[in-house]
Formats: sequence, structure tokens, C-alpha cells
Amino acid sequence: MLLEKILIVDDDTNICELLRLYIEKEGYNVIIANDGASAVKIFREQQPDLMLLDIMLPKLDGWQVCREVRKFSDKPIIMLTAKGETFDKVLGLELGADDYVVKPFDTKEVVARIKAVLRRSGGASAAAAVQEVVYDKLSINLTNYELKVNGVQIDTPPKEMELIFHLASNPNRVFTRDQLLDEVWGFDYYGDSRTVDVHVKRLREKLENVSEKWELRTVWGVGYKFETKE
Repeated sequence: MLLEKILIVDDDTNICELLRLYIEKEGYNVIIANDGASAVKIFREQQPDLMLLDIMLPKLDGWQVCREVRKFSDKPIIMLTAKGETFDKVLGLELGADDYVVKPFDTKEVVARIKAVLRRSGGASAAAAVQEVVYDKLSINLTNYELKVNGVQIDTPPKEMELIFHLASNPNRVFTRDQLLDEVWGFDYYGDSRTVDVHVKRLREKLENVSEKWELRTVWGVGYKFETKE
């Protein structure tokens, strides 16, 4: 099976190597370009499945690279930017970028974004079967990374999606925080249990009082469960 190719474009070689380490660990092939002109040339020649594209680049900046690539390819582009201004994000998306990550970023979050964007674009080689759980007024689709409440899509970061999908796929089962870190974040996640608490808190803000037929519950002294009341 051919592995997906990820093109990393950044003039900071340390960032490139750090990203390469994590992305290759997830089973992808990695190509690197350190300036905008090389990025367009390599993209045209090697046809990567996704490009991580920094904005501040020599020769051609990220905006120009995005414009050029969009003339001949619709493969996903994730912008990497040190700028957090709304204007930059909107401009990137209008130019054809699929997502953006603001520096400084968590490397695992970048990997999660890559997986999510590849799934949405149909470029992932993951199982073709749709991964979806549906409850009253709630749909959690992990294939497309879409969370819908009352039919309306709610903007949800990848790890929150994976957490609620995992809980809702195992209704009424109690998970400890360590189990969730292991099963959702992966055994090599060097975080602590507060990471789970923060994500559950954000999910609660999205899902509180949506339905009387289910609830994201805290089991005091143990962990969390997705409780159904039917």
C-alpha cells in the first residue's frame, strides 16, 4: 500500500525536522522544501497528498505558493503561520487553504489536523466504512470529523471529536482518565489527566442540555461516561 506523502514547507529547518519526526511516526512519507519556489516545483513533480505551508518564506511567500499550487492541484493545504490575526486566516482560506495552524503549535495537534483534513478530502487510506454514531439530536461522524447538534455542524477540534466519538461509541461504559489518555491520545502521549478534563469541559459547553436522552457524565473519583437514558 502506498503511503500518503506530506510536503512540509518552512524555512526553519528545526521545525521541518520536528514535524518530519512526528509525521513519519504516524506512517506518512515526508518531503521538505525550505523556500516557496522549491515548494511549487516539488509539488508539481511529486504530487503530495497534503502540504503544510508556512507563510513567511524566501523567494515566494505562502500566499503566492498557495495561489500557484491551486492553479493545478486541489490537494489539501494546511497553512502554518506565526500570525494570529483573523485577516491572515481568512485570506488563507479564501486562497484555497483547507485549514491553518498558528505557531507556536503542538506537534500532535498538527498531526491530528493532517489526519482530519485527509479524511475530509477523501485522501486518507483509512477504512472506507463510515464511522458515525447517532443519538437524539446528536450526530458524531469521525470519517468526516463532523459533530452535528440538531442538524447544525458545530466547530470541534479533532481531539474533542475523537474523545466524544470514543465515549459515545461505548454508551454507559465508564472510562478512567488514564484509559482515555491511552485510547484516544495514544500510549505515547506524555500529558496528564487534566488534559482529559479540559476537553470534556469544552465538549460539555457544546452539548449541555441538548437532549434529555443522553448526557456526558462525570463519575466522581473514576472518570467519565456517555450515559444514555432510554
